Amino acid sequence: MRQITVTYASGEKIAFPAGAKVSDTMGHMGSLAWPLAAVLVNNELTPLDATLLTDCSVLPVTLNTPQGAITYRRSLCFLLAIAVRDIQPGRRLVAGMAIGTGFFHQFADDQPMSAAEVTALGSRMRELVERDEPINIEQRSWAEAVGYFRSTSQSDTLLLLENLNDSIIPLNECSGFRDLYVHPLVPSTGVLRTFELLPYHNGLLLRYPHKEEPDKIRPFVDDPVLFSIAKETRERALVLGVSSVGSLNRVNGAKGGIKSYIQVAEALQNKKLAGIADQIAERSGSVKVVLIAGPSSSGKTTMSKKLSIQLKVMGFEPLVISLDDYFVDREKTPRDENGEFDFECLEALDVEYLNDQLVTLFAGGEIELPSFDFKTGSRKSSGKKLRLGVRHILVIEGIHGLNDRLTPRISKEQKFKVYISALTQLNLDDHNRVSTTDNRLLRRMVRDYNFRGHSAGDTLKMWPSVQRGEGRHIFPFQNSADAAFNSALDYELGVLKIYADPLLRTVKPTESEYSEARRLQAFLDNFAPIPAQNVPRDSILREFIGDSEFKY
Repeated sequence: MRQITVTYASGEKIAFPAGAKVSDTMGHMGSLAWPLAAVLVNNELTPLDATLLTDCSVLPVTLNTPQGAITYRRSLCFLLAIAVRDIQPGRRLVAGMAIGTGFFHQFADDQPMSAAEVTALGSRMRELVERDEPINIEQRSWAEAVGYFRSTSQSDTLLLLENLNDSIIPLNECSGFRDLYVHPLVPSTGVLRTFELLPYHNGLLLRYPHKEEPDKIRPFVDDPVLFSIAKETRERALVLGVSSVGSLNRVNGAKGGIKSYIQVAEALQNKKLAGIADQIAERSGSVKVVLIAGPSSSGKTTMSKKLSIQLKVMGFEPLVISLDDYFVDREKTPRDENGEFDFECLEALDVEYLNDQLVTLFAGGEIELPSFDFKTGSRKSSGKKLRLGVRHILVIEGIHGLNDRLTPRISKEQKFKVYISALTQLNLDDHNRVSTTDNRLLRRMVRDYNFRGHSAGDTLKMWPSVQRGEGRHIFPFQNSADAAFNSALDYELGVLKIYADPLLRTVKPTESEYSEARRLQAFLDNFAPIPAQNVPRDSILREFIGDSEFKY
């Protein structure tokens, strides 16, 4: 029998028969602080049920790692789907947006879920955990997979298969329940001991542990801003008639369908911007500055430009101020825990100088706008003078806009704060969400390549640091916003696929970012491509793919 060599993190090499399961090779990993969620085989995330056919390196992915945490969360959704089949047969429970450390779920028939129903589902999930049922990978022919999902009325999964023509379709299977394989799952239900189900807004929250504490559920902190966006985007989906990737692909395949869809999607987004302008106009007697903040690649810059147009319609004369010009001189910039300059912390900005200028402006005085020279790392005079007229209103966008420590000398009445993020409402199918973080990551990857000369590997490498900054400086303040704007366009991933897929293919198996690149490639495989020519030139998406009518 042909032998293969498995190399472990310790450097130890062990021979196994070709075709051995990953789970058969785990005995040489040594002791692990946390249970295994999956493994990296030649830097590709792989379930323990997979087979090994070639020489490879095998590294553990435990529950306290980012990849382990994602695997755990998706596995919990799979476990909940099994419980729904057992307790509420015939009903579709659909996964929704992440709210805090939990996924919002509700029944597709819109019938409210009682506390007793939530309790029953939780009890069934715990029974399955105690039984420690194996979670396996099955290989089915395309026709068999279609037949199975038709017989179980998994309509969104059937729509996904319309865009696939692979002869073999992998499925996850546990306790007789099957779902399309889109991501590795944990090896058995016994791993999934830490979770909580809570009744929430006529549905439930499936709460999961943070990766830093895989055996604990942190106290629930509600996030009303995110839920309001989730509710609004679901209502938008009803207008557009698309709530899953498969249904989007079907619209894309119809003659003239995607062009019409894009027109309506963009119009709905513009209508939302007009509504925010209306809210600002209602406070025109007091509001002097609009502060816009959101995470990376949420479209802050284009949103500020489009909102400025809507404000002009309302009779304002918007003036945009860039926070980038208020950085402190380089030698005064704080450093992070690694000794690198921390340009994302609030202390990297000259808050006192900014507030001096704002107070002067609001008192009717004149200022000279600063200009920061990023080459020399110092601030200089711009020669541009500014005085506010009766109709003027300032628009400032930046990551600290929602933090009142940025503008401590400006009264609450004078500020209107807007939170922006790209929060897609699309699902792959009932149990697998399209991650809003993935949406932003793909936007950034395309923009970084187009306008900053960064490779896909560069973007993937810096992304964890970007997320840490968002967790510190943006998300804690999002509920203080006066308005929230969802910049996601549900068709955009079909457009981004055309740009991102070739970039992801440049990341090779020898690079540590390969696992993430492969995951994103597999994710994009579910989308039919949408030509960029259909995207309006004033669309937020143009900030990332180029050819925008706005100047950046």
